[in-house]
Amino acid sequence: MKNKLIDLNDHLFAQLERLGDEGLSGQKLGEEIERSKSICHVSKSIVNNARLALDAELARGNLIESRGLPAMLEHKK
Repeated sequence: MKNKLIDLNDHLFAQLERLGDEGLSGQKLGEEIERSKSICHVSKSIVNNARLALDAELARGNLIESRGLPAMLEHKK
């Protein structure tokens, strides 16, 4: 799997840095704010999906220690 939750974290911090750019104003700032709203919306869906995958594994009785995390939750090495 190419993207991991750690990648999402990197994208969120990158977006935060773009929002903090004091050189942004007017229309450019508005565009960045709209981009941030979209990124937040998609991010919440990704996190909810990851939580569902983890909960499903736990409900099936597959302990993390014995089977490992669902692929989407694994940290890239």
